[in-house]
Amino acid sequence: MPHLLSTSSTLKSCFSRPFTQSTSQQHTTDYPRCFTFKTSGYKCNGLVLQQDPSSHRSSVPASREAPATNPRSGSSQAAAADGLPKAQKVMVIGGDGYCGWATALHLSNKGYEVAIVDSLVRRLFDHQLGLDSLTPIASIHNRIRRWKSLTGKTIELYVGDICDFEFLEEAFRSFQPDAAVHFGEQRSAPYSMIDRSRAIFTQHNNVIGTLNVLFAIKEFQQDCHLVKLGTMGEYGTPNIDIEEGYITITHNGRTDTLPYPKQASSFYHLSKVHDSHNIAFTCKAWGIRATDLNQGVVYGVRTEETEMHEELQNRLDYDAVFGTALNRFCVQAAVGHPLTVYGKGGQTRGYLDIRDTVQCVELAIANPGRPGEFRVFNQFTEQFSVNELASLVTNAGKKVGLDVKTTSVPNPRVEAEEHYYNAKHTKLIELGLQPHLLSDSLLDSLLNFAVKYKDRVDTKQIMPSVSWKSIGSKPKTLTS
Repeated sequence: MPHLLSTSSTLKSCFSRPFTQSTSQQHTTDYPRCFTFKTSGYKCNGLVLQQDPSSHRSSVPASREAPATNPRSGSSQAAAADGLPKAQKVMVIGGDGYCGWATALHLSNKGYEVAIVDSLVRRLFDHQLGLDSLTPIASIHNRIRRWKSLTGKTIELYVGDICDFEFLEEAFRSFQPDAAVHFGEQRSAPYSMIDRSRAIFTQHNNVIGTLNVLFAIKEFQQDCHLVKLGTMGEYGTPNIDIEEGYITITHNGRTDTLPYPKQASSFYHLSKVHDSHNIAFTCKAWGIRATDLNQGVVYGVRTEETEMHEELQNRLDYDAVFGTALNRFCVQAAVGHPLTVYGKGGQTRGYLDIRDTVQCVELAIANPGRPGEFRVFNQFTEQFSVNELASLVTNAGKKVGLDVKTTSVPNPRVEAEEHYYNAKHTKLIELGLQPHLLSDSLLDSLLNFAVKYKDRVDTKQIMPSVSWKSIGSKPKTLTS
């Protein structure tokens, strides 16, 4: 059985052996026996993730509660007016991460029966690279216990690696999801460009993991709706408008609607392109229903649910590897570090509040496509250049008493620094998205939040330390 942990049961130590991490100095650290997963001995720059082959997965028995009734959905067998089944049980893959944790709580709060599937490896990345969240974050076990104590709602937890199909099969058979929200990928472009081993890890983890999810749906839960988090970075920065997934082209007198061309700019973004192609193919071949949410850059940390208790607090990354632009700028302003604008600063992208991330996912789940349909939604609410973000943070900083400076640093990425950018994003609005647009009050809140935790900031992690052009085959340990 998979590692099923429920807040309604007494948690026990149920793992066969601890993680070990070997660094270039051959230092070995034993981690608490709080999680384990199988990766067939896959190695990534000293990060060795193994399970004793002689051991078998164990589980903590959990007394499942009757699923709460969703007033919009009814039971898992309910159907909408259009005849499509409505989801009641949602598996959130990667539910311990930045977007995944907020989404899991939001869906649970809305009445869905939720299970989190996570390998917890994101926490290990922090230890490996010497990074930490601006906010202190509780263990996944304490997070789920606290949610149960506050709301009476149970979130089930399956600890394991979705690249291990045996584990994923057991999780699917046990929980039987109506929808699977897939956040379970290495999500950092800089991380994928540190060295060869991390580039390989990113593509292996992301592409194979997604393939396993597709096969699990096909074999064990054919009506399950896959809601996959893609990225606007798949499109690149073309000199034409970016459509939502597809573009109609007339060429030599003939017209066809085709997938929008992809111009990925890192090994991470390339993995997302591969995911999109694999999902589109399996929808056509197997009749899977899937929604690809090409998400923009997410900012913010608070949602209605994470504000309920400090143990439900979300992570906030400010470093140059995992931190996103606006979050990083607000933390830099809080500690008096000049805002780090890469190159000319004309790089323009779509942005959205994390409260809109959870809202978009809920809308996608509540409005599933038909069997065999591969939908693509561009998930963002506003477009900004890096220079525009820096200006907004500078002005907001003055209002809260911060003297904010800006500096241009050499761009570590290979990207256009001045370009046309106009991306369509109407489909989620049509489904009912009510966006939280970036405002002075929101920036004030985010800046004050950063000031509150500024003593936790390691300023050595602010400047970029990963270069797209200098990536090599030798394993690299980031240093200040």
